[in-house]
Amino acid sequence: MKKIVILLSIAVSAGWGCTKVDETVYDKYAANNFYGTAQGADVALAGVYAQIPGNWDGVGYAGADRGWYDLNSMSSDEQVVPHRTTGDWELDFARLYLRQWIPSESFINNTWNWLYKSVFTANLAIEQLVKANADPAKIAEAKVLRAFFYYLLIDDFGNVPFYTDNTLTVDKIPQASRTEVYNFIVTELTANVDKLSPTRGGTYYGRFNKWAGYALLAKVYLNAGVYTGTPKWAECIAACNKVAEGGFALHAGAADASHPLGFKYYELFGDVCPDDETILAIYTKADVVGRNIFTIRSLGGTDGTRILGYGAWNGSVVPKDYLQKFDDNDIRKRQFRFGPNPYGPQPSGFINYSIDITSLDNPGAAPNEGARDQKFFPVTPSSSGGASNDFPIYRYADILLMKAECLLRSGGDVTLAANLVTQVRQRAGLTALPGIPTLDNIYDERGFELSWEGHRRQDMIRFGKFLQAHGLAPAADNHFLLFPIPTAALNTNPLLTQNPGY
Repeated sequence: MKKIVILLSIAVSAGWGCTKVDETVYDKYAANNFYGTAQGADVALAGVYAQIPGNWDGVGYAGADRGWYDLNSMSSDEQVVPHRTTGDWELDFARLYLRQWIPSESFINNTWNWLYKSVFTANLAIEQLVKANADPAKIAEAKVLRAFFYYLLIDDFGNVPFYTDNTLTVDKIPQASRTEVYNFIVTELTANVDKLSPTRGGTYYGRFNKWAGYALLAKVYLNAGVYTGTPKWAECIAACNKVAEGGFALHAGAADASHPLGFKYYELFGDVCPDDETILAIYTKADVVGRNIFTIRSLGGTDGTRILGYGAWNGSVVPKDYLQKFDDNDIRKRQFRFGPNPYGPQPSGFINYSIDITSLDNPGAAPNEGARDQKFFPVTPSSSGGASNDFPIYRYADILLMKAECLLRSGGDVTLAANLVTQVRQRAGLTALPGIPTLDNIYDERGFELSWEGHRRQDMIRFGKFLQAHGLAPAADNHFLLFPIPTAALNTNPLLTQNPGY
């Protein structure tokens, strides 16, 4: 990823630095020659990967605010930014948690625009690479990236505009059914994943290699029943088994006095995601490539100054009912900061956060209400604008829990399912569950292991939990299983039909 980002920067800088350019530099022959080279192919891919790191204005998969991550995390039960009685924070974050969103919501519009910009960029890269007769592995990588973006689109919006040719104008792009796009995604992935490089780390850190491709395919199959009505448990297990061939293992969970949260487990969310467990990550360097705001946004302002050396935002909190599910012996509970003896640093004057939240919107929460999250304990370079923690998109712990879930759902080897769950629990300092795990056990374990990593809404929907009341959120009806198509998109394209209920 680092190499690709650097190549992109070089390409852009070179373009901006020219004051006089001969027209022949831009003819089809020259372009095809360029994108057919190894460096040119990486430049084409860099333009696509550049869409993934989170930045301001709702751009990217995760790391900043008001985009895909916030839409999918704050509509779940794991986090929310309450309006404060001091007047801080507008009501739109709370509306997500309370299931009160509307088609003009900024999070929804930002997510839609980011994903379709990413699809356009992927289409362009595929066209450039195919015309240049580039390395088939690089063409496959661009196609897998496009499938990734379409997967995120159908997960959030259901029936979506679908195109693979950038010559179509926005008002002429047809709306395809969720099943049609799902079938396209599966076809693209099964045709291209084995063409990807098996290399882990190095120039493939943060890129779709073969193992990340199979992790994506496993995710798509895991949710096939939601998307099409036809579960694909056996196919998901097979894709998980392919990931396992990459030689991944759970990262150590041992005590580590050198880490602010006391355990090596939290290295998974630090400067560089360890490649023993991390399958796909977002490379981040604040103010250069994306940013990671999650702990900075969560801590109170003076806590940020005392603990980190710069002000924090007093934003995201952990709902009480979610927090209280964690066992006190679970090292993963150390990500939460609350009470008079909090996990993590305790400088003089630190804030004692209450786990109780009396209101999210009217009149709102008091300044110190709500436990905070420090899972992504900031690494340098960092400031009040964000830290440089890389973000894991797919981890091997997730693959183990996915496989365990599919084994239970399909009537497979329940002893193996129990063993897979036990591996994850023991790394967290817990004992095995008594007997064979239930689906509710799997659901809870996913919440413990993957909190604040962008998976919760999808899990809640698949397990039939999303519409249930939780915390301060009331029960909701079925139309909230999908987000609405943004008002701006409907106004631009007359071929689109709004999702039911909006």
